[in-house]
Amino acid sequence: MNPIKIVLADDHELVRDGIKSLLESEDDFLVIDEAADGKEALAVVAEQKPDLLIVDIRMPVMNGLEVVKELTKSLPKIKKLVLSMHDSEEYVVEAIQAGADGYLLKGSSKSEFLKALHTISEGGKFFAGDVSAYIINNFVNGKPKASSKPEALPEELANLTNREKQILDLILQGKGNNEIAEELEISKRTAEVHRFNLMKKMNVKNLAELTTKCRELNMI
Repeated sequence: MNPIKIVLADDHELVRDGIKSLLESEDDFLVIDEAADGKEALAVVAEQKPDLLIVDIRMPVMNGLEVVKELTKSLPKIKKLVLSMHDSEEYVVEAIQAGADGYLLKGSSKSEFLKALHTISEGGKFFAGDVSAYIINNFVNGKPKASSKPEALPEELANLTNREKQILDLILQGKGNNEIAEELEISKRTAEVHRFNLMKKMNVKNLAELTTKCRELNMI
C-alpha cells in the first residue's frame, strides 16, 4: 500500500521539522513538500497534488483557514487538517465551515496526531477532544448555522472545563474509565475524578441520567 502523501504548511521551520521527524518512523505517511506561508501552500499543493495538507491556522500572507477555504473550492479531494494553539469553539466552527476535515491542537499527543491523520485519510472527520459534542453535532453531522458565530452553549456545557468536555465526548462514545484513561494518557483515578465532576456539573447521578440530559441538549 502506498503511503499517504502529505504537504506541511507552517511558518515555523522547527514545527515542520518536528512533524517530519515524528512521521519518519511511520510507513503510512510521507511528507513530500513544505510551505512557509499560505500563498506558498496553495502553490505547492497545486503542483504536488498531495493526499493531505497539514496547515497551521496562523500564517503570513494567507492564514490557514483561507487556504482551506480556497482548496475546498479548487481541489476538494485533498484532505485538510488544521493545526492550532486555540481551543476556542469559534475557531473550530470557522475551520469546519471553511471545509477542514480535522482540527487539532498543537499540544496534542503523538497518538492523537496519528489517529487524526489515519481518520482523515480514511475519509472521516477528526476534531480535538475538547471540542464539545454539541458543536460536533450541529456543525459536522448536521447543517451549519446561517450565522458565522456558534450559538451560546447551554449552561451545563458552558460550566465544563476543556478536559471535562473531552471526557464527556468519550463517555458519549460508550467508553469506560479504563479506555478514557488510555486515550487521554491519564491515570484511571484522574479519569474517574473528571467524570465525577462533570456529572455533578451536569446535575446527573448516573450514566442513564447523563444520556437523557445529553438528548435533551440535542447532543446525541
